[in-house]
Amino acid sequence: MSGIVDAESPVAARQKLRISGIFPVSISECAPLPGKKDAHSASSILALFGRIRASEIAVITRGLATLLGAGFPLVAALETLVSQTKTATLKKVLAKVKDLVVEGNSFAFALSQFPGVFPPLYVNMAQAGEASGTLEIVLERLADMMEKQMDLGNRIRSALTYPIFMALLGCAVLFFLMTVIVPNIAAVFAEMGRALPAPTRLLIAASDLLKSFWWLFLVLLGGGTALFVRAKKTVRGREFLDGMTLRMPVVGPLVIRLATARFARTLGSLLENGVPLLKALDIVQNIVARAPLSKAVRDSRTEVEKGRSLADALVSHGVFPDLFVQMVKVGEQSGKLEAMLEKTAGIYEREVTSQVTRMTSLLEPVMILVMGVIVGGIVVSICLPIFEMNQLVF
Repeated sequence: MSGIVDAESPVAARQKLRISGIFPVSISECAPLPGKKDAHSASSILALFGRIRASEIAVITRGLATLLGAGFPLVAALETLVSQTKTATLKKVLAKVKDLVVEGNSFAFALSQFPGVFPPLYVNMAQAGEASGTLEIVLERLADMMEKQMDLGNRIRSALTYPIFMALLGCAVLFFLMTVIVPNIAAVFAEMGRALPAPTRLLIAASDLLKSFWWLFLVLLGGGTALFVRAKKTVRGREFLDGMTLRMPVVGPLVIRLATARFARTLGSLLENGVPLLKALDIVQNIVARAPLSKAVRDSRTEVEKGRSLADALVSHGVFPDLFVQMVKVGEQSGKLEAMLEKTAGIYEREVTSQVTRMTSLLEPVMILVMGVIVGGIVVSICLPIFEMNQLVF
């Protein structure tokens, strides 16, 4: 059996374990884990060197819910998870959470010391579960929600993998044709000393430009990427980029449906576990990724605080789909807002999945057609001088 204990020195750790009835064979010191006062540095360290995946959090959440449901005390359940966890960083975090609980802190408070691992949604749902005495049920629901969101993301990524691969492969083939094949053929044409057709001259000029200034395209691509990343880190840049994304003809409605599904499922889960509406909206506004939608949630929260219904507050901003607003309205009137939000999330998740599948099924033939047209144009441009020479011979 192995694990992690928080102590000032190896001697103190050995004494602490002996008091608990545990007699260790060997003790070694591990790297200290920052607390909440170093939350920002801890998050950056985790992101760079010990990134904890959402799937790992979902697994330990499911495991903790199962252990608590089987009658394990919280501390014993956390000790079991620490011994079973393989990721070193997550093992340290769980050990620290267990020590904080042993010291008399609440489970939610212990989780809140690691905001880079457990987001506010997780902490508040755990707090609601502790307050109501149903922590195992809350953790089970939280694991379900995390798994559904990961499943949706995995389906979208798997649907887009093949088109992206084909696009990259097509660009590589075109680059090879333009920088290797076309220059060799152009050298043959130059030795003939004949006037070339306009399409052939245009192809050779494009080949020379790409061969001589390929590095410039890389610089432009890198500069554009750096500018995009920098803009995403500023409020105005993020608002501009998100606004442009939401206004795009096909991508915009898809992004709105995806954000609405996440908003509905998260809000429904918070309300179902006893989190007050205003506090739940505070949490959800940080989960909705797009700036216009996040602003709409934040403004709606202010209007709800003044006594307005959630549906009326949302409809006044005009960014969320009409069906979602109507479902919220029906849920408020019937007193079943949580159930309506869960049902709406399921509807939009299925719509997003089917729409992405349709888009990818259309992208494949379009990409093949575009590649065929480009390669066919290159072949025709190369063959035109040969056809003209054959006509002169005959």
